[in-house]
Amino acid sequence: MHLNNNERIDDLEYKDLKIIQRKDGFCFGIDSVLLSNYAKDIKRGTVGLDLGTGTGILGILLCGKTDLSKIYGIEVQQEVAEMAQRSIKLNNLENRFEIINKNIKDLESVFDKNSFDFIITNPPYKKMDTGKTNENSKKLISRHEITATLKDFIKISYIMLKDKGTLYMVHKPERLVDIIYQLRKNKIEPKEIRFVHPYEKKEPNLILIKAVKNGGQFLKIDKPLYVYNERGEYTEEILKIYNKM
Repeated sequence: MHLNNNERIDDLEYKDLKIIQRKDGFCFGIDSVLLSNYAKDIKRGTVGLDLGTGTGILGILLCGKTDLSKIYGIEVQQEVAEMAQRSIKLNNLENRFEIINKNIKDLESVFDKNSFDFIITNPPYKKMDTGKTNENSKKLISRHEITATLKDFIKISYIMLKDKGTLYMVHKPERLVDIIYQLRKNKIEPKEIRFVHPYEKKEPNLILIKAVKNGGQFLKIDKPLYVYNERGEYTEEILKIYNKM
């Protein structure tokens, strides 16, 4: 497998899956691992989108964790999209996972409306005018709403999802009001929310959200997910998610 300068192959330690990442670029974190586990109820034979796929981590993990038929990863950065495509080839997933080098806002030129059973996304968490902006351009686009906003991600999700299709998202708790507002505005009903805490006595730093296009109005708040115990070790649930038990 060809590697460019500053690239490495990382072992995902799950079903012999691997991923190519840049040493100086945006690498996947626990948020993607937790989101892929949250979406493991994706049904056999379904077709979905990964909006803002980046390295392709979500699509690769979902191909291992579920019996989905096909997932398309949408990535605006050409170099990152090309790297994700090589990761797909590395894992022999060409028949199940395909990268599309497009801005998510332009998907209506690629796919028909109402085409997908599910959409999964780990979008940029920060508004353009917040946080540090002295990062390299690839990290900046991954972390800040430069090429597409939260509103754009949710709007295109409504357009692309089939009726009763499911949206899975990971984000930051401080954006929860914005998320629920945009979901309701776009007729994607939030159905489940789970708060992720670094420690039991710490405030949550991530949220996992499941929402359904044209779904009924009933929201379930799942029990909190704690990442570390009081000894600073992964909790049993996190170890199970990482397949360490």
